[in-house]
Amino acid sequence: MIAVGDGWQRTKRITSAAFRPVRGRDLSLHAAAITFYGAVAVVPVALLAIWLTGLLAGGGRVRRLTSYAVDTLPTDIGANRAVAALLEAGLHLTPVLALASLLPASLYGEGLRRAFVSVAAPREPGGALVGWRGRLLLLPLLAPAPALLLSILLALPYTTGLVRQGGWSGALGVVLSFLGVWLVLTPVLFWVFRVVGPASPDWLSTLGMGSFTAANLSGFLHGFVLFASLPLDLGVPFGGFDQIGGGVAVLLWLYVFHVIVLAGYSATLALSDWRARRAGETPAGAPDGLPPAAPPH
Repeated sequence: MIAVGDGWQRTKRITSAAFRPVRGRDLSLHAAAITFYGAVAVVPVALLAIWLTGLLAGGGRVRRLTSYAVDTLPTDIGANRAVAALLEAGLHLTPVLALASLLPASLYGEGLRRAFVSVAAPREPGGALVGWRGRLLLLPLLAPAPALLLSILLALPYTTGLVRQGGWSGALGVVLSFLGVWLVLTPVLFWVFRVVGPASPDWLSTLGMGSFTAANLSGFLHGFVLFASLPLDLGVPFGGFDQIGGGVAVLLWLYVFHVIVLAGYSATLALSDWRARRAGETPAGAPDGLPPAAPPH
């Protein structure tokens, strides 16, 4: 009993320390703000990633690889049709349209940066260029986007084939899909936490918590696919308008997604602060014994 009690107290201390950077802040409000930017940027980002992947691997190959996933997506809320239409739009993107998509796509970086500023440096002004810094710092992620997306697409035929078999094979397919998305999201979150954010936590803390956050996001994404496959009438709360119900469901998914991202960033800062204190790097006068967050880029 004593060991259990000590373990519970230690867990409470770790959890409290992980969320210390967001204590006193409205985490829900900041997550909702990022969701607004994400709702504007999600389609342009997807279009650019698909377009660049098509240029690298060829449109025919991308269509063939994604057809496995499209066929297994839930049909009740039209997820398969939406993904298929998005795929075709991305593959038919022209350089002019791709250039036009950069501005709304970069808005996601602005939303992340603004929310991270409130977590990492609440006493520091964001600065007049806080939005543009977030936009510019997010754009380099487009460079590895084809390789990251292609790595998932190459695994789709195998994982979706296992899922269709059901039973233990289906469970193995879900596990492999989870691992694939986890590995792809880890370097993305590493860049977002360490570069897009205004503070620069040490690389080991960023890698550890970024990987842990990516695992949670991967599980959440697969949970959303499961939710979309349930025979739910999403239009009931909205007078029978299924399209509105589906749109609200996607927005709620984006909202919880960003709550996880902000919690992961907060835990990354807390772990980085703890490592700095342990190494004796705490600056004099740091409040609550914590070193202040690194200054904005």
